[in-house]
Amino acid sequence: MGLSRTESAELVERVLELIGDALIAGSNVKLSSFGSFQVRSKNERIGRNPKTGEEVPILPRQVLVFKPSNVLKSKINKSMVGAGK
Repeated sequence: MGLSRTESAELVERVLELIGDALIAGSNVKLSSFGSFQVRSKNERIGRNPKTGEEVPILPRQVLVFKPSNVLKSKINKSMVGAGK
């Protein structure tokens, strides 16, 4: 594309920064033919310590969720078949 390695790195970093800013602001981010990112809220719940079995409260939090597009899923599945996996 005619960009130096430094310019390419700066461009990628800027795009990732913009995606992060949009997610922090509460927007969903959709990248055509790739997938979508969104932030979901999870409620408080009770979990268990696997070693002791002790119940521990898991605090409410927000999590980042990625859902791949059908185009990306299809490409991945085709590459798996072509590689003999």
